[in-house]
Amino acid sequence: MLFKISDLGLRDIVNLVDGAKLGPVSDVYIDLETGKVTSLVLSGGRKYFGLLAAGRDVVVPWEKIKKIGVDTVLVEIENT
Repeated sequence: MLFKISDLGLRDIVNLVDGAKLGPVSDVYIDLETGKVTSLVLSGGRKYFGLLAAGRDVVVPWEKIKKIGVDTVLVEIENT
């Protein structure tokens, strides 16, 4: 399946661990040597998992992304 990076900003990001809806995708990190996406950056705006201060971005490593659907991206981030 192919899609544009800009389309990720239109999808809801949901954590499989607790069902929480996370912030929107604001950026992506790409490995310039391989051309592969290494992580998504989610825009802050509220507290995530009670650990990160409001307004801080959250970086989700690509291996934590479990499924990209038409409307939703499922990630699995432990609240440790």
